Amino acid sequence: MLSDAITILIISLLTALASEGLTWLLVYRTDQYKKLKASVERQCKRLEKKKESMTSDINKQIGQKKKIEKFEEKLKGDNRDLSFVKMKSMFFIGFTFTALLGMFNTVFDGRVVAKLPFVPHSLFQGISHRNLMGQDMTDCSFIFLYILCTMSIRQNLQKLLGFAPSRAASRFGGGLFPTEQQSK
Repeated sequence: MLSDAITILIISLLTALASEGLTWLLVYRTDQYKKLKASVERQCKRLEKKKESMTSDINKQIGQKKKIEKFEEKLKGDNRDLSFVKMKSMFFIGFTFTALLGMFNTVFDGRVVAKLPFVPHSLFQGISHRNLMGQDMTDCSFIFLYILCTMSIRQNLQKLLGFAPSRAASRFGGGLFPTEQQSK
């Protein structure tokens, strides 16, 4: 069981590295991405400065608010373009790793690869106990451990390699699907 868990951890690390390598090859090294990212970073800084320098004079505030709204709209547009550039390669990577996932799923099919220290919520029991015999819900299937490992490894790998969006860009974000807080 321990060797299976370590194997899955290594598979997650390798697929995350391969994914980031392909993303770098297809997205991060392109001039279009570099220009958009620099533009977003520059606009975030300018927007922060504008928000900090707002005066208390009501007459000037109206004009400043309109300028800030213009900046936010341009920033949202650039973030949307940036997300679109990334999305093209994500489809390719998604198809590739779905095939790999299917292959690994057949290798670990029906094997308990780890023992969870908790009973998962009923919403997650279908995936955490997928294709396993028995009723012990603390038994963990390949797919559940793989997803957990990949999610944590990939996020940290993006931060380590400098590919994760800056906090300012994320805060003013937008992207293709803005959150409720960003759309206000």
